[in-house]
Amino acid sequence: MPHMRTILLFGCLSVVSLAAIAAAPVEPTQTTTKTNPDAHQFSTLSQEHIRELFFDAAREGRTDLIGGLIDSGMKPDARDSRGYTALIIAAYNGQAQAVDFLIRQGANPCATDKTGNSSLMGVSFKGETAIAQRLIDAGCDVNARNGAGQTALMMAALFGQTDVVRLLLRHGADLAERDLQGNSALSLARQQGNQQMVALLSEPATGR
Repeated sequence: MPHMRTILLFGCLSVVSLAAIAAAPVEPTQTTTKTNPDAHQFSTLSQEHIRELFFDAAREGRTDLIGGLIDSGMKPDARDSRGYTALIIAAYNGQAQAVDFLIRQGANPCATDKTGNSSLMGVSFKGETAIAQRLIDAGCDVNARNGAGQTALMMAALFGQTDVVRLLLRHGADLAERDLQGNSALSLARQQGNQQMVALLSEPATGR
């Protein structure tokens, strides 16, 4: 079953680390209000609690909390215990407004986790086209590779994300790139039996 073998291999290399970003929903706390909190509202909280709130707020798209926590001293590019930035977490969870807000606050849109996965890679396999466009507009390299040599195009192709694939190709994604296992975006689509994706990746550039 080549489909299952490819999914399992790919998952072991990088997708598991990206998927972990979506874990653990925010637990209700007395600070999770919609009232645009000021920095002083966090003055009684421990630094550990502030950090937890920051990453949970990114996961939930709570720009009010994100802004208040940054005002209280939280760095926009701070990382959680697994190496994820708030922007990586927000992007993976489809929180477009939070992604845009964090970029405006100075967060690096192209930061990677411990295995080299970027926000653009995460949204590419999730199919978050609008966020992918925002990250590209912010200067993220569509041909960046993670530790396994995989690109955003490979991830989008593997998971059948046609709109993202078209977007990446329009912005110069390289079909010739291969990961450390020798896979290209086209070969991954073929392994999945995704004929629509194979056809798209095989079209001349003018036909996409």
